[in-house]
Amino acid sequence: MKSFAAAASVLLLRGVAGVEARSAVTPVQKVVELLENMMSKGKQEKHEEQVQFAAYKQFCDDTTTDKKRAIKEAEETIEVLKADIQKYTSDAAELTKDIAGHDEDIATWTGDTKAANNVREIEKTDYQALHKDYSESVDALMRAVAVLKKQAHDRPQAASLAQLKTLRLIPAEAKRAIDLFLLQGSQDPEGLEVSAPEAAGYEFQSHGVIEMLEKLHDKFVDERTALEKAEMNSKHAHEMLIQDLTAQTEQATADRGEKSETKAKKLQAKADAQGDLSDTTSTKEADEKYLSDLVATCEQKASDFESRQQLR
Repeated sequence: MKSFAAAASVLLLRGVAGVEARSAVTPVQKVVELLENMMSKGKQEKHEEQVQFAAYKQFCDDTTTDKKRAIKEAEETIEVLKADIQKYTSDAAELTKDIAGHDEDIATWTGDTKAANNVREIEKTDYQALHKDYSESVDALMRAVAVLKKQAHDRPQAASLAQLKTLRLIPAEAKRAIDLFLLQGSQDPEGLEVSAPEAAGYEFQSHGVIEMLEKLHDKFVDERTALEKAEMNSKHAHEMLIQDLTAQTEQATADRGEKSETKAKKLQAKADAQGDLSDTTSTKEADEKYLSDLVATCEQKASDFESRQQLR
């Protein structure tokens, strides 16, 4: 509006100035020149403002685009980070259960190993005691049979047979037979004065005792051999059991260690993701505020620019 008024004034003054064309520079011409300068300056300023605003508007548009893109990328990153955190949490919880299971297995197998060793120690002790009894019985029977076969009707014979009565494995029936035999021997006169019938009877009874003792000897030797075989089998079974329990315990321990390490990595990854989530969320909020302020500022400057353009 101001430019139009200035232009009209210039035209009017130019008409007036035509009358005084031949004279020197008049006041009217000076006014015309001043108005023309004002018009030229106004156009120049308007143009410069348009150029300046165009650059500012380009800045607003570019920055708005960049910030919107950054906000969208941040939203996508936040969703991914939240999913990752949830997965890390779930994985860590599952690993915790697995580790607890391994701990339970290790404790069970450790207890089984201890119990198996205790049982084996008891079995070994029982075996050694019983084997000693068998060996002592076998040796005593061998000595007693040897003495009886010599027909030594004397104290050494009685001592050998009396020793058999003290052995735990000798059956009660055999002990009674030994008692009867010893009783008969104690009632006989001295060896050289024994009559022929009495000596024959003694020899007959001695033969029966020898046969009984030899059968016991063979029986104990067989039972001792069976005991040794059973001990060997028991020892082998124990070794195989301990080997299996040890292998299971070692494997469970290795698995537990591996899962504990994996759990630690999962928890560290979760902590890292939570840190990234916090940073990304803060950056996104800052970008949103910046964008909101920028849009408001750009809109205000655009409105001010339009108003000034209409006034020029």
